[in-house]
Amino acid sequence: MNWRDLLYFSKGERRALTLLLCLIVASWIILLLTDEKTDYTPVNNNRLSEPVKTAQNIPVNSPDPEKVKTPASGRKNNSSREKNKFHSGETKNTSERRTFPKTEKYPVGTVVELNTADTTILKKVPGIGSTFARRIIKYRELLGGFFTVEQLREVYGLDEERYNAMKSWFSADMSLICPLEIHKISFKELCKHPYINYQQARIIEQLRKQKGKLSGWENLQLLEEFTETDKERLTPYLSFE
Repeated sequence: MNWRDLLYFSKGERRALTLLLCLIVASWIILLLTDEKTDYTPVNNNRLSEPVKTAQNIPVNSPDPEKVKTPASGRKNNSSREKNKFHSGETKNTSERRTFPKTEKYPVGTVVELNTADTTILKKVPGIGSTFARRIIKYRELLGGFFTVEQLREVYGLDEERYNAMKSWFSADMSLICPLEIHKISFKELCKHPYINYQQARIIEQLRKQKGKLSGWENLQLLEEFTETDKERLTPYLSFE
């Protein structure tokens, strides 16, 4: 084998070697240009020659007085003082809230009229607070007034024991009842009364349309929707005039 064959390159190989050499030369040229353009900042000799100035009587490495942290013990004392102030203020406000005067109760033997008493008067009866006083007034408005003290049993939440304890404190004046004028009252207002249900209100409405005017309980007592108990309860509350 001739040594010249080892140095023989084809046309494609010669092109590749030429391109490789060109890339190598271009890389060296770029590196040389980059080194020459490196920034160089001259040192200011005047600034180096100036002595370091420090504030009088203040060490160079001393911390800023405004940024000095409060010791942990000081922070704990401050927080404890703030908590004490908060709790003392809260205790003061609580004591102020608890100094409301108690409602003065009536002496034994006092009798309260149910149809004229307001919540202030009702709360003076032993065993009645703000809640039951409001419920009694609301139920009285729905009825149109109490015709007997026993109707207090129908007040929501008023059990038999509480009723027996307070019944002797009340009386009921039937003349103060506001009856329903059956020829003028609307169907919705009839349904709102505690003693009249939807079916009874519908029958009264139909009878008013058929007869024009109801003369009295004789128009209702024969109907199956109205029992004898209903008549006893509704007689004080219905007006046929």
